[in-house]
Amino acid sequence: MKALFFLFSISLLAQNVSSQTVIDTIKTPEGTMLVYANRTWEYLEDKAFDGILNYDLHQRVSTDTSLRFVQSWNNDVCYTSDRGNDLMRLQDTLWLCVTDEIHTDFVIPVPGMVTSRYGFRSGRYHNGIDLDLEIGDTVRAAWSGKVRYAKFNDGGFGNLVIIRHHNGLESFYAHLSKHLTVPDQEVNAGDPIGLGGNTGHSFGAHLHFEVRFYDAPMNPEQIIDFAKKEVKDENLLITRNLFRPGAKPTDASAESGESIASVKPKTTPSTSRKYYKVRPGDTLSEIASRNNTTVSRLCSLNSIRPTKTLQVGQSLRVK
Repeated sequence: MKALFFLFSISLLAQNVSSQTVIDTIKTPEGTMLVYANRTWEYLEDKAFDGILNYDLHQRVSTDTSLRFVQSWNNDVCYTSDRGNDLMRLQDTLWLCVTDEIHTDFVIPVPGMVTSRYGFRSGRYHNGIDLDLEIGDTVRAAWSGKVRYAKFNDGGFGNLVIIRHHNGLESFYAHLSKHLTVPDQEVNAGDPIGLGGNTGHSFGAHLHFEVRFYDAPMNPEQIIDFAKKEVKDENLLITRNLFRPGAKPTDASAESGESIASVKPKTTPSTSRKYYKVRPGDTLSEIASRNNTTVSRLCSLNSIRPTKTLQVGQSLRVK
């Protein structure tokens, strides 16, 4: 009877602190789970979470009144500062431990090769790095932390997961075909968080991976060696030059002494991949003819058979 009364009391409390209707409460080892009418759920204990996973870093940032950085905990928006944090205000260097004695692990989100880098691309900035994968491949959390956002994003990311990490960074995993995690869930480095896909503004299956500090994107290759699949250095010095407009990917010309900010964007080589979105009535032979290729080449590039039924809106690699 006491247990029933406790659950009933928790249910009443949950309904008082949420605009959604709680239809069930479930006791789990992790805490009291609130189940809502729209089939979403969260832990009651998470309602008091302030979003801070790195208190030392937060203290250093929040006490600098010249910065005025905002970083709340919100499961419904990509950018909790409404992209208002201006990292050009940084005058000092912030020291950040990418991994430490407690959170030691890093796992590459997917093992595929880099297909597009951070920086200026097609007339605009590409705020992350693209990694090759097949639809359905497992995507994993890079570092341990807590899932802040996990739903379809109509701003172009498609199915998106955002994780806030103990090191003070947030990582974005976009264009997923399926979510394997939910908001407020705690994850460890290497935990499956989604399946690779081609959703949102995407032409061909890949993972768009971003690393952000207080909403501002930085070049992931400043932190991660994607060829070796490991963190370059457990220490990261946060300066204004890591962020736009002051930063672009470090390359040979920059390493030879040229200012990173003055490095001109490279043009995409003519051998880069090309994708085609299937239209109503399209057949493989028509798509092959339209793109100066063959049906057998299309089948090889996309791992399909000539008898494959095409879906309108499906992306096919044609080059």
